[in-house]
Amino acid sequence: MGVDPHVILAASHGRRTLDVIELFDPSKANWEYVKHVEGIIPMKYAADAVELPGSRELLSHLGEAKAPWAIVTSGTRVLVDAWFKVMRLPYPMKLVSAEDVKIGKPDPTCYRMGTERLGLDPEAAMLVLEDAPAGIRAGKAAGYKVVGLTTTHTIEQVKEAGADWILKDLSSVRYLGKDEKTGAVKIEIKGALRL
Repeated sequence: MGVDPHVILAASHGRRTLDVIELFDPSKANWEYVKHVEGIIPMKYAADAVELPGSRELLSHLGEAKAPWAIVTSGTRVLVDAWFKVMRLPYPMKLVSAEDVKIGKPDPTCYRMGTERLGLDPEAAMLVLEDAPAGIRAGKAAGYKVVGLTTTHTIEQVKEAGADWILKDLSSVRYLGKDEKTGAVKIEIKGALRL
């Protein structure tokens, strides 16, 4: 595309690749091209991948308890499937990917769609775990509580986006159990930055 990769990366995190490509080269902003490019990334950079501390434990506990959880991502299904395979992480119950929505984050539609796919009441209390300001804004706009992770952005950026809690990673988030009557999931958040 003839654009410095650092410029693209600065504009891309938390946004659909389709939307980012549209900014720099509209002629390539189509799903076929995006899926091709995103399909290459996990295979080419698998050795560089770093597991987010606490993620495996949290996802494993949620899965074992059959607690409702979903991945709502700006990545394509091809990208998500490949990364979960490479990282050998528990696969989500439900997935909302870039190609499922007409408008990407910070539009809240993706999170509302995730709630719907889980079969939950649209007004149910939901917790969003997000690492990008666009995603934090989407979660808040959907009416949910949001844990902002400082894994890809600064504390200031995460705070400005409106996170309810700010954490360095998922090692401070713990599954405590599920209420058998209501199905509500109990989560503990420790060591959050006071806002």
